[in-house]
Amino acid sequence: MTIPAGLRRTVLRARRDTGFLAAGVLPHLALVPVWAWAATTAARTGDWLLPVSVSAVLVLLCTPGLTGVQRARYRVLIGVDVPRPDPTGPAPRTWASTARWLAAVRPWRKIGYHLLLAPLLALLELLVLAAAAACLAGVIAFAGSWTLPAGFRRDWFGHLNQLPAYTAAAGLILLCGLPWTARAVARAEARLALGLLGPSRAQRLQERVDQLAVSRTDLIEAVDAERRRIERDLHDGTQQRLVSLAVNLGLAIATRPDLPGDAREVLAGAHLEAKEAIAELNDLVRGLHPAVLEDRGLDAALSGLAARTPLPVRLRVDLEERVAPHVESVAYFVISEALTNTTKHAHALQAEVIVRQVGEVLRVRVTDDGLGGADAAAGTGLTGLAKRVGSLDGAFHVSSPVGGPTTITAELPCAR
Repeated sequence: MTIPAGLRRTVLRARRDTGFLAAGVLPHLALVPVWAWAATTAARTGDWLLPVSVSAVLVLLCTPGLTGVQRARYRVLIGVDVPRPDPTGPAPRTWASTARWLAAVRPWRKIGYHLLLAPLLALLELLVLAAAAACLAGVIAFAGSWTLPAGFRRDWFGHLNQLPAYTAAAGLILLCGLPWTARAVARAEARLALGLLGPSRAQRLQERVDQLAVSRTDLIEAVDAERRRIERDLHDGTQQRLVSLAVNLGLAIATRPDLPGDAREVLAGAHLEAKEAIAELNDLVRGLHPAVLEDRGLDAALSGLAARTPLPVRLRVDLEERVAPHVESVAYFVISEALTNTTKHAHALQAEVIVRQVGEVLRVRVTDDGLGGADAAAGTGLTGLAKRVGSLDGAFHVSSPVGGPTTITAELPCAR
């Protein structure tokens, strides 16, 4: 006979959960003799100081070991990982650091679990195990009663001859509810253990925030690396082919004076379009990631940007050392977009760019004497700059009253 898959899974789950509950009885009752001895000794001698002190020391010594046992039980038997709430770092050396360590670890949660909650959990586990034993006993009693002769059953049970059937029926009913009961108790114990033996909710949220911060930094660096790869491919591949095409067209025009007028016009037009395509591609490549930014750093890249800007730009860069590549990239594009907006919309006569590194913060400020009225909340390119700065946990601010001047400020964390 083939056992249905659903019934087989239910039986296996019930066996796992029941074994999990049985394995928890002794660890949960481990500290009962300690406080029972303390209470008995204190009641008999009338001296509370010594028993309470000894039992407190024993509880403190046994708590880490019992916590490790419980973590192993949850992990091995039901696959629930109860992480350690202990913070990493040097051991506390002062009263202040000890207080912070205690606030982070919160050992009283473990002590309360093993000293107060564990006996109640052991009682609940024993009730479930007793119900399981009663189920099996009822079924076994029913099966065993039918192996006895009918006369023997009548003489011994009398009018209670149907008692084995009733006990078997009750046992089967309890046995059917056992998997769900054991599972509910195991889940309840797992939630209590995660709340009392594991890290607090604040610690879990902090760990999650740290993980998201690391993953976001990795994503930013990956996008920046991909941008540099695209820039290299365009510069070394497509741009070189266009340059070669423009050179060949120029040679064809210069070396073939016998070409018909129509053909010469077509070649001249193609030559002009090739040069315009090279110029557009060069601007695109520079917009993706200027090669000088990677090779020589932010100072050299900004010098070239200021030289290409149609209006006079006063540039001042004060860096102690090169910052991270993704920080350089964001700072460059903030300045590039700000100067582009100044040229196109501000009708300014001059601009000033100041880049300074103050501690672990890179401060960027772009000022022009234009008409003002720029609004970062209006969905313009300034909104994209604000999001780009925000991706590094930076601060972005625009001051642009009507009539000018306009000042764009960005502060970028540059700690490596």
